[in-house]
Amino acid sequence: MEAVNQIINLHQVAEITLGYHPKVKSCQRPKVGCSRQVYEVLYSFWDKDTLELAEHFQVMLLNRANRVLGICTISKGGTAGTVVDAKLVFATALKGAAQSIVVSHNHPSGNLIPSEQDKRITRRLVEIGKVLDLPVLDHIIVSADGYYSFADEGEL
Repeated sequence: MEAVNQIINLHQVAEITLGYHPKVKSCQRPKVGCSRQVYEVLYSFWDKDTLELAEHFQVMLLNRANRVLGICTISKGGTAGTVVDAKLVFATALKGAAQSIVVSHNHPSGNLIPSEQDKRITRRLVEIGKVLDLPVLDHIIVSADGYYSFADEGEL
């Protein structure tokens, strides 16, 4: 009965707000229409000091016109892998008002062949994206010598 009589203090409840405040006009953002353009934007953004050192997983947020809203690093790992939290990928995309996303990671070895783990996380993210009506358009593996596109290879 004590619980019923307790006074609820609304000042102890967190306020949640939604907002979107872009700093760059839409017409000034890069537009991507193919995997080569996505790779070029990703590669220019990537920290070259770590590209061949440690694996990073990033998400590119796109608007409805495929203009890049931003790129966010989701995780930084070691020489042979990194952990990908699907909740962080989609929380970032939703917070950034993305209409679609491209996920990416690098292979420090330079090997562009996706691992079974790469394929598994890609399938999982694609499934979640379908449920959220926030499609994963591609998964790009980045290296200093080139890229691998899951979409181009029919793996989505």
